Amino acid sequence: MKFLLVAVNTKFIHSNPAVRVLREYVLSHDPSVPADEIGILESTINNSYEEVLSDIYLKKPEVVLFSCYIWNWAFIKKLSREVAKVLPEAIIWAGGPEVSFDAEAILAECPWIRGIMTGEGEESFLFLVQAIRRGEDVSGILRGEDAAMGQLPFIYTDESIAAYQNKILYYETSRGCPFSCSYCLSSVKGNVRLRPWEMVEKELAFFVRHRVKQVKFTDRTFNCDHVHCQRIWKWIKEHDNGVTNFHFEIAGDLLNEDEIALLSGMRPNLVQLEIGVQSTNPETITEIRRKMDLNKLASNVEKIRSFGNIHQHLDLIAGLPYEDLKSFRKSFDDVYRMKPDQLQLGFLKVLKGSYMAEKVADYEINYTSEAPYEVLSTKWLSFADVIRLKKVEAVLELFYNSRQFTVVLPLLEQCFNSSFDLYDRMAEYYEAEGFFLNSPSRAYRYQILLDFAASIEPLHIDLYREALTFDLYLREKAKSRPAFALDLKPYQKVIRQQYDEGLDKRCHVDVFSYAVWEDGAPKLPEKALVAFDYEKKDPLDHNASVTVIGYLQEENHLL
Repeated sequence: MKFLLVAVNTKFIHSNPAVRVLREYVLSHDPSVPADEIGILESTINNSYEEVLSDIYLKKPEVVLFSCYIWNWAFIKKLSREVAKVLPEAIIWAGGPEVSFDAEAILAECPWIRGIMTGEGEESFLFLVQAIRRGEDVSGILRGEDAAMGQLPFIYTDESIAAYQNKILYYETSRGCPFSCSYCLSSVKGNVRLRPWEMVEKELAFFVRHRVKQVKFTDRTFNCDHVHCQRIWKWIKEHDNGVTNFHFEIAGDLLNEDEIALLSGMRPNLVQLEIGVQSTNPETITEIRRKMDLNKLASNVEKIRSFGNIHQHLDLIAGLPYEDLKSFRKSFDDVYRMKPDQLQLGFLKVLKGSYMAEKVADYEINYTSEAPYEVLSTKWLSFADVIRLKKVEAVLELFYNSRQFTVVLPLLEQCFNSSFDLYDRMAEYYEAEGFFLNSPSRAYRYQILLDFAASIEPLHIDLYREALTFDLYLREKAKSRPAFALDLKPYQKVIRQQYDEGLDKRCHVDVFSYAVWEDGAPKLPEKALVAFDYEKKDPLDHNASVTVIGYLQEENHLL
């Protein structure tokens, strides 16, 4: 028999560990199954379904199993129907969280799908493979049992690692979550199971030995077990290869002093943290059955930020119960004040099987009928509010999360009563100028931000010109100088002198009238000669190293 496990990812850089775990679990538990009998096909939702259909057809599988999530279910439902037409003898199965909680309805709606594996799939897939190989006619719903964490195979090998070049490698050391957040499927199973440390240690050594670029832990709340967390962080600190980055999803308020001390000594960009805040409204936090000490979380985020070595990604969710626009504005401001490297503004997804799905009527939630089941409105948030927040999300992503405007944004923030108001106003400007319809280039966004600043505070436009010029050269040695930047012709002699005296020609030298690089606070309007060194970039934010060479007394003379 020829089995084919099909994964449809959101992006090329992503990989699907689930299909690999299924394959390796069968091969490690049943030596009678030849390795070439179970194949894997990975694609993305950006590929045409005709292209993926062709790839499946050419492999001539007898059994096709699709890995289903909210982001690919619409694609897979359409794709699997066509597979049934071009491979009419093929047995089609599905598995994954998107089909686990209404399997009977999906089988009724999609009669070409023979069966669905629900829950964890390792034992189910082993049973399915063995039954089909024996010639048995298996159909319907297979409810998966939890596999022992020590029995799960490590899916990466010395031979296969080359296939993951330029991709994120996913890795799990635990399953389950101790919390019961109403919007999350991890709350369905509260027990946390840990992979044995002896296995984890060997597998971490594999990543370090192969100098993998990034390893993303899929553990739902990585630091819920302090012994497990500290063991791993201590190990990766002691075995740092100078290249590999490890991404962890944590509860910020659970960090203890020992863990914070460990983080303080990490190489810059060795570790990055994703922290789900979701809301700072106490009533909302209680209603979604979440436990969080917001003050401790904010304090821990501030401590970590002060180290200057760890990227912090903080999350908010719009559309939660008791969160209206005013409340969300406060949540946004509270999290923005923590100064995360990225602030992810997401929207509630009403996931099948979650407690939130049971409360839809009580909360008067309207959400999209098709995956990803995203909120349209609630008792507290109108669809007009959601549209407004979508636009705020878009400009936040472009201007804050891009980290391209770290000098000018703090200046603009001073013009508004809250950080949310800044991005709300920016979204209004973006829409009025038609930029949501005709997306401008990355380079032109500097000009857009200058024009926006001019509409807000025209009396200080020269300050914004210099701040944007500074932002531009922090990130790159631009091939063409922006029209709004200071004309450097009068300063060519003193600039050339710096290169003659040994300054690396790969550096850029510029002249500024304001010391906008010092915490966004303009100083006296004296002209400073500044060098941007791109060979000494900050490993965390990738900005060039900045040196003030001196202050100009005259156009061609340094003090």
